[in-house]
Amino acid sequence: MTKIIKIEIIARPRNYEELIEALNDIGITGMTVTQVMGRGNQKGSSHSYRGIHYITKLLPKVKIEIVVGEEFKDLIVNKTKELLKTGSPGDGKIFIYDITNVIRIRDDQEDQDALTK
Repeated sequence: MTKIIKIEIIARPRNYEELIEALNDIGITGMTVTQVMGRGNQKGSSHSYRGIHYITKLLPKVKIEIVVGEEFKDLIVNKTKELLKTGSPGDGKIFIYDITNVIRIRDDQEDQDALTK
């Protein structure tokens, strides 16, 4: 049995459509996309609006969650880095988790069978 993993990608909102399209092209179609707010080392940003200076401590981000067999890990990670890496703060993060079980509610399929069809 193939090990199942969850890959969580945190990215800038402007990059996510291109990433989703590229993942679809390599056969990764099941995912959850959430609009989130967060910050890393960049600690937000400062702006001026009509002469008033304010600091945004949390920045808009997109979280893409994908649950797949481990054999897709390198393909997804490499494609994500290729598309999102600019070398600047805020490029994002990739988190990889082990999944102990997946159950499709509709038909009680489990593990790898729950991820297909």
